[in-house]
Amino acid sequence: MLRTLSIRDFVIVDAIELDLAAGFTVFTGETGAGKSILIDALALALGGRADAGVVREGAGKADITAQFVMDPALQGALKAWLDDHALAPDDDMLLLRRVIDNAGRSKAFINGVASTVTQLRELGERIVDIHGQHAHQSLLKADAQSHLLDTHARLQADAAAVAAAYREWRTVTRAREQCEQDAKGITLERERLEWQVGELDRLAIKPGEWAEISSEHSRLSHAASLIEGAQHALTVLSEADTGPILSQIVALELKLGKLVDVDARLKPVTEAIEPARIQLQEAVYALNDYLGRTELDPDRLREVDTRMEAMYSTARKFHIAPEDLPQEHAALTARLQQLAQAADLDALRGREDQLKDAYLALAKKLSQARSRAARSLGAAVSAAMQELSMAGGSFVVDLQHCEPAAHGLEQIEFLVAGHAGTTARPLAKVASGGELARIALAISVIASSATATPTLIFDEVDSGIGGGVAEVVGRL
Repeated sequence: MLRTLSIRDFVIVDAIELDLAAGFTVFTGETGAGKSILIDALALALGGRADAGVVREGAGKADITAQFVMDPALQGALKAWLDDHALAPDDDMLLLRRVIDNAGRSKAFINGVASTVTQLRELGERIVDIHGQHAHQSLLKADAQSHLLDTHARLQADAAAVAAAYREWRTVTRAREQCEQDAKGITLERERLEWQVGELDRLAIKPGEWAEISSEHSRLSHAASLIEGAQHALTVLSEADTGPILSQIVALELKLGKLVDVDARLKPVTEAIEPARIQLQEAVYALNDYLGRTELDPDRLREVDTRMEAMYSTARKFHIAPEDLPQEHAALTARLQQLAQAADLDALRGREDQLKDAYLALAKKLSQARSRAARSLGAAVSAAMQELSMAGGSFVVDLQHCEPAAHGLEQIEFLVAGHAGTTARPLAKVASGGELARIALAISVIASSATATPTLIFDEVDSGIGGGVAEVVGRL
């Protein structure tokens, strides 16, 4: 339960620290005195949404801290949650803190450890239940009524599973409908793709093949010129009748080597000539090797010409460069596979039926649980209404079967009969403002009893209530 609430620089609050005792606490004051500000501050400490507007003007940050004593009835569950998140305290105290700076940035702490706002909110929902001053108005909305019943019966997880199963089922249904609608277009596209992929399959081009074969074609088509040029270079370097360059360099190196003994200043010259001789010798070896492996091959040249022409002709059909043919083949093959899967109507229909059955199984289970919860909630709220000067009145949670939807197989509607002998009618059509407030209070009391939340907060719970009914509200 809440024991201390410390607020600094929040909206109009400079600093305040409230110590609360166990039991029933009331804050009273005129309109605008700031009662709801305290609740807003606590809501932030429990993980509510925040912005820079909550920081008191002129202050750098708002700081709210709420200290709780863990209720023995919930201590085990709370400690288990805290242990799972490595946030467990050494004693039975629980400290929640929220800091918001004037730029709107927020920090959250649980037991002094930095945490996420989501963790703060999840923990806050376990220990505090806040009923705002306009909460009873939400009872008029169908979504709120459904949520309240599921929360009362602790069916939130089941309802979420039904909604997820419905979305998955409907996604496949839309895919099947789209497939049926586009069946003719898909068939034509598949036929076109099958022809294109078949054409590329027959060509069987490999990645990088165009560059390789282009290089080979250039080499083969210029083989005569290459051989002639290499032979001429070899002749000039080492085979010329009139003194090849390499022989002249060797002779020059020997002659200068003898002169170095006479004048050492020629040594740098001989040292420069030696690597030149070595490089020329390496060039001669390389030319001999090249000429030994290069020959005229008109048959291979014809093969390469034919292959290049086939690749170029196919690329022209697809309006792409020849080197892009492998990527085009992969893309078209992938698209063909997608269409084959999408066009498999039998598979889609089978999957749709499976998902529908799964949804219906979950939804029917949820319907049964809701039916039991509706009876118990209706009886409990009807009993509470007797204490709130609505003697003879009754409250009914009506479940009307509907077409499958994300919320399940039934529409949930709250019906009320204000007096004995009258027919229960929709809440929005029957209840006055005061009656609606009292019914909301009765539901809140029943719901809080079911969830055993240790701290309940009502903001203007007496809204629309006057006279002797106020005493009954006080007792509740």
